[in-house]
Amino acid sequence: MTQPVLQREGASEEFFRELELRRTRALVERDMATLGDLHAPEYELITPAGKVFDRKRYLAAIESEPFYAAWEVGEMAFRISPSMAIVRYKARLTFPSGREVICWHTDAYENRAGLWQAVWSQATEVRETQAQA
Repeated sequence: MTQPVLQREGASEEFFRELELRRTRALVERDMATLGDLHAPEYELITPAGKVFDRKRYLAAIESEPFYAAWEVGEMAFRISPSMAIVRYKARLTFPSGREVICWHTDAYENRAGLWQAVWSQATEVRETQAQA
């Protein structure tokens, strides 16, 4: 088991930047222990294609074979309260097939007795014409 992500007081933008980088690195590296710690039991992802993955299905897909080849994170924006945080940024996702998707990515984290876990993720694809605007 990995180190839990505890932050009892004054979670900062830097804390959530590092937490999101840790989570995305674990997704690419298929670090299942870290992913188990960072995703709440009721976690859900909505993909750029509109598919919904619950935690069990998402983590099983990542564990069974490489899911992401790379995950580049752009400048992040934050909304933080003592019990919840939202992280938003533009990402470039690269899949093992070589396909790349640029998307807006938003994660909602909840503080559970000092343990921050992702509860929702939403990715919205940015088409090339939108990416240049």
